[in-house]
Amino acid sequence: MSVNPLKPPFTLDTARAKVRAAEDAWNSRDPVRVSLAYTEDSAWRNRSEFLQGRAAIRAFLAAKWERERDYRLVKELWAFAPDRLAVRFQYEFHDATGQWFRAHGNELWEFDADGLMRRREASINDVPIAEVARKLRWPAPGPRPLDHPGIPGLA
Repeated sequence: MSVNPLKPPFTLDTARAKVRAAEDAWNSRDPVRVSLAYTEDSAWRNRSEFLQGRAAIRAFLAAKWERERDYRLVKELWAFAPDRLAVRFQYEFHDATGQWFRAHGNELWEFDADGLMRRREASINDVPIAEVARKLRWPAPGPRPLDHPGIPGLA
């Protein structure tokens, strides 16, 4: 499996496309697919966890989606530079007891010349919600439908 990443320097259009491609990959809940967007030695901070490399990323994502059931994600470009993107996101999931959560977060991404992410920093907060309060209800796993409003519609 390989990827054909959008490469720096980013424009507004390519930055938005990069964010949507990442969202679609994460909504697949496929750790291998997602990990291919990162360099072999990619450095991550995810909440209070620090990871190094694709193998660690794959293991982390497999465990994440085992815990965070029925996961659905929306991402939005916040800002961009030639080789960096700032993204905000929300996702919903439930745990093994059936409690639903909406996670709110921000990510900072840095890319190499080939368009692979070499660094990811994520700050995330989980808020318990009732099942009836869910806003991300498309069939999963799979991409967010094109007519879904994304984060602006979640306010």
